[in-house]
Formats: sequence, structure tokens, C-alpha cells
Amino acid sequence: MTTKTIAKAPFKADHVGSLLRPQRIHEARKKFQEGTITAAELRTIETEEIKRIVDKQIEIGLKAVTDGEFRRRFWHTDFMEHLNGVEGYIPEHGYRFVGVETEAYDVRVTGKVSFNPDHPHLKDFIEFKEIVGDRAIAKMTIPSPNQFFNAGIRNEEIYPDIEEYAKDIIQAYRDAIKDFYDAGCRYLQLDDVYVAGLCSPKLPFSDSELEREKLIDLALRVANGVLEGKPADLVVTTHLCRGNYQSTWAFEGPYDKIAPSFFAKEKVDGFFLEYDDERSGGFEPLKYVPEGGPRVVLGIFTSKKGELEDKETIKARIQEAAKYVPLEQLCISTQCGFASTHHGNLLTEAQQWEKLKYIVETAKEIWG
Repeated sequence: MTTKTIAKAPFKADHVGSLLRPQRIHEARKKFQEGTITAAELRTIETEEIKRIVDKQIEIGLKAVTDGEFRRRFWHTDFMEHLNGVEGYIPEHGYRFVGVETEAYDVRVTGKVSFNPDHPHLKDFIEFKEIVGDRAIAKMTIPSPNQFFNAGIRNEEIYPDIEEYAKDIIQAYRDAIKDFYDAGCRYLQLDDVYVAGLCSPKLPFSDSELEREKLIDLALRVANGVLEGKPADLVVTTHLCRGNYQSTWAFEGPYDKIAPSFFAKEKVDGFFLEYDDERSGGFEPLKYVPEGGPRVVLGIFTSKKGELEDKETIKARIQEAAKYVPLEQLCISTQCGFASTHHGNLLTEAQQWEKLKYIVETAKEIWG
């Protein structure tokens, strides 16, 4: 795959990453938990389903494809709990979303944090990239380092100083990025609900005594610290999301509060931004994105329901965004994945593929 091809990412029609888990995987996971199939047998089924959805993504015209996060239960904890000094556990309550409480599972720090060179997601990516071959770009998604600043994760006995904690998180992610790059990754996405939460009128996930502006400053320093010295041919994007669980959401708030810092200064190649409904506010904060800088992937299609958006309305919204960011710097996608957790959103797999195909068609009509 040439550097020239890689440099086009994110693409005019792109997608966030997660896809609805097929019933076959749900059933295999259940059998594995019951002890009627082995871990190897479960992995074989996951691999077969990943091959199927890679073929499907390529068939509908996507230039970047993912493994659908098929080997994960949750978009973030599966990665985080396999770092050194971190463990997964079941808390008393899940996250409170609008109308629902999520399945209870979280991570917490138990020791000094560092990257685990035997992290299972490295093996997962290597196998996934072999499946993709040279047919498309294999996109890897991992939680942003700022997810480690969610309430209840930092152990203040181990890390009484939040700056020391940030230093170790940054180094762990630098090491992770290097290992993914060495494994062949050239398109990496950092999923960030924490920073999106800093937009909310009431901070949803912070237990820090720091005020909002200092939290925003710290989050930007962590993000850019992780990206310092990254290879020039590695595309890194940030995806900002306000929650995506069984078609519900966690909080609302426009991007105004973070735009002057993150949109202007985060050293990424692109932003995947949630813009599927009024919770996200207007496009005006995009004025902070430097012209000729990061691409802006407008999440103006929703992954929360299967009905297709009106194409003329979509095109009008893209033109509205183009008042703040040049049209050629814009791309389109859904606002989030279709299954941030193994539960998935409330639509069918057929509707999922139809929506992704619709995004590809719309992008061709706009950009050719």
C-alpha cells in the first residue's frame, strides 16, 4: 500500500468502526461462557465473520475497513484492561444513559500503567490486516488515552499527582502506537467520549477537582503528547462521541467549549464528529479547524436507527458546514459505530449495510 494512498485517509465516505455482531458470534460467546466450545473455536468463528464483513465493506465501496470490533465486548475496556497496571471489574452500576443503564463493567488502575507488548489487540490487528490484504486500508480503533481520566479509574494512592499519571498514560500510548505501526497499522483512530464530555454543560465523567478549562488543557496535552514523534505516514484521527449504547446517548452539548483548543491545536489528521441530531449543536465551532489542516468527518448520518436520511437535507448540511471548513476538507460518516458494545444498536444488519452504502453513494455525488 503506497504512502500516497494512505495520505487520503480519512476518506470522503468513511465509518467509525464498530459493526453489529452477527447472531453467530452472540451464540458462540454464550457457548464459550458455558464451556461447550473452546477459546480457539470461538476465535475461529470470529475470524470467519470478520472475513465476511471485510468483504462486505469492500463490496459497498468503503476504502477503509475495520474488523467491526468483533473480538471485543466493549469499545474501550477490552483495550484498557490489557495494559499493565490496569484491571477490568464489575462495579455496582453501569453508566447512566438516557432511559437505560449500561451493562456494568469498567476498568481501574492497580499499579503503574505501561503498555503491554503482548497486548492481544496487536495479534488481532495482524490477523485482520492479513485478511484485508491490499484490497483496502485496515483501520484500527482504540480508546483515546483521555478515557483514563474518567471518574473512578485513577488510583490516587498509586498516582496522587495527576500529572505523573498523565505522563505514564502518554508513554503507554506512545509505545502502543509504535507497536501497532510496526505491525503494519497506517490508519489509527482514537475514540474519545471523555473529551466530548468536556463540552457538556454538566461534566459527566470527571471526578477531578480541576475546573473545566484545566481539564481541557490537560486532555489536549495528553492527546498531543501521545502523538509527538509519530511516523509521518501514520494517519491518526480522533472520534468525539456523546455516548452510543443500544441506540441511546449519555449527554449533550455543542463543541464550543473545546473547539478553540482541540479543533485548533490537536495534532491529528482528522476529526470524526457527532452531528446526527440537535444534541451536538451547530457547525460554527468548526471555524477553529485550520484550513488545510485536519479533515473533518461529519457524522451527519445516524447509526442509532436504520431509516435513511433525506439526501437533500444531508447535502444542505454539508454546504452549511462548508461555510466554516472548505468542502474539500470535509468527509462524511455515521456519528458513531453501529455497536460500541456487543449489544449493538436497534437496527438490522441489512439496514446497517444499506446506510453505509448510502454514505458511499452520497459522497460520490458530492465529491465525485
